[in-house]
Amino acid sequence: MGQTAHVSADVWTSVVTVVTVVAALSLATWLWLLLARGFFWRTDVRLPAREEPDAWPSVCVVVPARDEAAVLPASLPSLLAQDYPGRAEVFLIDDGSTDGTGGLACELARRHEGLPLTVASPGEPPAGWTGKLWAVRHGIGLARTREPEYLLLTDADIAHAPDSLRGLVSAARTGGFDVVSQMARLRVESGWERLVVPAFVYFFAQLYPFRWIGGGRARSGDARGGGGRKGRRTAAAAGGCVLLRADAAERARIPDAIRHAVIDDVALARAVKGAGGRVWLGLAERVDSVRPYPRLHDLWRMVSRSAYAQLRHNPLVLAGTVLGLALVYLVPPAAVLVGLAAGQGPTALLGAAAWLVMAGTYLPMLRYYRQPLWLAPLLPFTAFLYLLMTVDSAVQHYRGRGAAWKGRTYARPDAVPEEGRAG
Repeated sequence: MGQTAHVSADVWTSVVTVVTVVAALSLATWLWLLLARGFFWRTDVRLPAREEPDAWPSVCVVVPARDEAAVLPASLPSLLAQDYPGRAEVFLIDDGSTDGTGGLACELARRHEGLPLTVASPGEPPAGWTGKLWAVRHGIGLARTREPEYLLLTDADIAHAPDSLRGLVSAARTGGFDVVSQMARLRVESGWERLVVPAFVYFFAQLYPFRWIGGGRARSGDARGGGGRKGRRTAAAAGGCVLLRADAAERARIPDAIRHAVIDDVALARAVKGAGGRVWLGLAERVDSVRPYPRLHDLWRMVSRSAYAQLRHNPLVLAGTVLGLALVYLVPPAAVLVGLAAGQGPTALLGAAAWLVMAGTYLPMLRYYRQPLWLAPLLPFTAFLYLLMTVDSAVQHYRGRGAAWKGRTYARPDAVPEEGRAG
């Protein structure tokens, strides 16, 4: 019995030692994230300094929509009511809706007037097109008949303040950007939305620090300003609100060049930046998503739809991501518990320090979403949910379900020819 107790004590001591070392590594990682990851945790990257142009360029707004009758009354009137001094027109592409989306859009246009609206249908997509990009392609094709200087790609659930288009165009002209994108403020009302949604934007910013996205080669004669460090390869956009120069779209072959992309907004930004364009991405102040995600199931589907695609459908990257999430988010609270249980102050202190830095970096995002700050220490639990969502995304992929958009499923990305994939 004594020998068994001695062995158990040795095992427990070894466990505590390992936890202590891993907790120290977690703390070091958090200090690196705090100081060397583009200050991703800050929420002050908003539309850059801008001046209104003497002559306002023409803009066509493209809205892909599939079964969006529930949200259109809260979003489409905001587009039609844009206070824009130049010529602007809205193209809503009804992609096979079964809930009367197209008819409702026409009715809303008659009721609210404002910018002219065209409602069209692209028909069934051919093989090789993923998500909403077939609808976007049809909308851009219609828009090009008007020869606009800019395209605004925005989702059907996005509500814009009256001066939204004006601000986007001014920022693009002043900064010489080919893409100006704002991450719409998502709805945060239900308990699960409060827990999961701010973390979604926080994790996105950790992957794509907004300060690293701007830059690139400016066109001759364009002013430079805002948007981050030049020379960075990081590129991303937020699909709910993307202002795109029409000539940059042609150079980058948008959307044909990214027709297989599940995460189409990031692929678009990479294609434009790869073609020599300049990209800017920041948080929105007056651009909001009206789509509700009241249940965990709804949020789970939103994340798992594209999580494994973000990892390029690579099992090794998935394994590394799971280990990384565990090290960064799960080890700190585990170290606190183990340290307290073992009476090892250094172990608990290392875990608490890492947990404190973690929670501190989350506070600005909670303030941005006007959420209670006591949610910050719960970030490890939220990260664990995201870990499970990511694993589930991989499981769904290997079950052959592929990518999906609004109930339509597409072929698995690993069946796509290499030359068609997003970079």
